[in-house]
Amino acid sequence: MLSAMPRRLRLPLSISLAALVVVALGACERRGGCTGSYCGTLIDAAIGEPGTLLPPSTEEVVARDIEEQLFLKLADVGMSTNTVGDEDFQPLLAQRWEWDGPLTLVFHIDPRARWQDGPRVTATDVSFTFDAYNDSAVASPYRPQLKRIASVTPRDSLTAVFRFRERYPEMFYDAVYHMRILPAHLLRPVPRDQWKTAPFGRAPVGDGPYRFVRWQAAQSVELVADSTFFLGRPAIRRLIWRFTPDLGVAVSQVIADQADVREQIVTPENRERLRAAQQIALSPYRGNVYAFLSFNLRADGDTAMPNPIFADREVRRALGMAIDRASLVRSTLGELGKVPPGPMSSLLWIWDPEIRQLPFDTAQAARILNARGWRDHDGDGIRDRAGQPLAFHILVPTTSVLRKQYARLLQEEYRAIGVRVDIDEVENSVVGQRVGTGHYDTAILSRANDPSPSSGISQTWTRAGFGGSNFGRYGNPEFDRLVDRAIAAASRDEARRLWRNAMDLINADAPAVFLYSLENMAAIHNRVDNVQLRPDSWAALLRTWRIPSSRLIDRDRVER
Repeated sequence: MLSAMPRRLRLPLSISLAALVVVALGACERRGGCTGSYCGTLIDAAIGEPGTLLPPSTEEVVARDIEEQLFLKLADVGMSTNTVGDEDFQPLLAQRWEWDGPLTLVFHIDPRARWQDGPRVTATDVSFTFDAYNDSAVASPYRPQLKRIASVTPRDSLTAVFRFRERYPEMFYDAVYHMRILPAHLLRPVPRDQWKTAPFGRAPVGDGPYRFVRWQAAQSVELVADSTFFLGRPAIRRLIWRFTPDLGVAVSQVIADQADVREQIVTPENRERLRAAQQIALSPYRGNVYAFLSFNLRADGDTAMPNPIFADREVRRALGMAIDRASLVRSTLGELGKVPPGPMSSLLWIWDPEIRQLPFDTAQAARILNARGWRDHDGDGIRDRAGQPLAFHILVPTTSVLRKQYARLLQEEYRAIGVRVDIDEVENSVVGQRVGTGHYDTAILSRANDPSPSSGISQTWTRAGFGGSNFGRYGNPEFDRLVDRAIAAASRDEARRLWRNAMDLINADAPAVFLYSLENMAAIHNRVDNVQLRPDSWAALLRTWRIPSSRLIDRDRVER
């Protein structure tokens, strides 16, 4: 049985305190007053609703953006997004750190840091977090990034010691970037195989600049600034993530002054709509998102059996050659997109147009399919083999206009070479559930890159990601070996060569068709000041944004 008594005492108290703060702030704003520069409500027009706000249990983009405000890391990358050594890393929970030999990193926790229900953040919380992220019962998608860390132990209440298995350039980055520190006193009683659905994930208690207020299912998540935050009170009083059904609705909300931020506008049409709105500023920043058509290499829902179509490498290669990726990017994204040379966005330093890729060649694709026995034997226009048609479903979320558009375009291009494609448009949560359990043929998925290629590529494309983010279960030991060597490489030039070899190999294996990489452009209401957009996480510095009192509008004075 779950020993829930500590949680029943603490969680409602913390939430009710946060609610009282919001009531007080709302009353202040109704009078039109502000305390110094601490003003306003910022609304993000978010696409899709996350399933949980418990950091190890989700990699959903909206969840990550909200978690940035609730849970701190020990330290975080700076605007340079450097990942080698500790240059430009910004202290958060850790006040300072030092190396104790080549494989031991020591963090000293800021004694001012506290959980929002009162207790001090301790080294025990850090070791508890590391253990949780590595627990197979939690099944965190970030687990592969932590495999080079042997242990995390408390030296005393405010000193956490990280011991590594080997020396490599991104040791510090791995220690701090992938884990948001968790409250051991609240989560220890919760069985870890229940974390994905635990009540804590719907009413989290953190240590960050904002406190959780409420979650209205299918509508919004609301946070309030923590006036006692030890690194300084956030400048904007309230943050709201309002869930919208698709990008077009989100853009309309920003144009109509119903929201302040849409961090990714994606298409040229949306850009032109927003340019016509004089109150909106468009801010380009480096893209960190790429999308791909994922082939499920295992049988639908049965990872022990090969997929009757996609387990064949040559068939996957043919399906990749049948797609004119450059033409699709031009027609859908224009200058806001690029064709990725592998599983990467343009944020990554390994981006290289010279990486070998499969050509667009429908004649060669047809020859390969013929050679593998997939021919139109019955004259119905669809290839078949042994009575089985060459047909499959593409899974896409209803919230993504772009991915739905791509699915229809892919359907047409595959029809031209005798392949039948059906499109399954389902809720985003259903997409996550189906790909997570292997119940799909193909799916158009998107990934947001971390600043280092080691993170997302290990997580999504190596065997370490089985049971996590490697939904298609692509596993090539040589690819894994090249990735490991690239991560451990002593110089950037050696790492670049190894990453290029790894990309050549995965492109040849074709576990997916890498469709597009987005160039980011955010739409932000011009009443917001001091906007800083870090390319790997636009919301990382939200606590420094401001809405001056002179720019408050009616919805800042919310009646509670």
